[in-house]
Amino acid sequence: MTNPHLALLHERLATLNASTLEIEDESHLHAGHAGNQGGASHFRATIVADCFSNQTMIAQHRLVYDLLRDLIPYPIHALALKTRAPSKGNP
Repeated sequence: MTNPHLALLHERLATLNASTLEIEDESHLHAGHAGNQGGASHFRATIVADCFSNQTMIAQHRLVYDLLRDLIPYPIHALALKTRAPSKGNP
């Protein structure tokens, strides 16, 4: 069964015009965890985007979290990020 919050994440993060946008649903790993109660989801994302050029990792993560502000802590309980500009190699 596909997590309905996955499509929402893809939709929101599409505004970054990322060359790579990979999102893994890790909610099943947190079954029984307090943050998983009520259907809250856990995700891991790898994002490579030009908009991250000349920004620190903290600034890159802030940009992502600003797009998702109204979704955290519910329905998105946790989001682990790997971000980078295309010119910077692997995250």
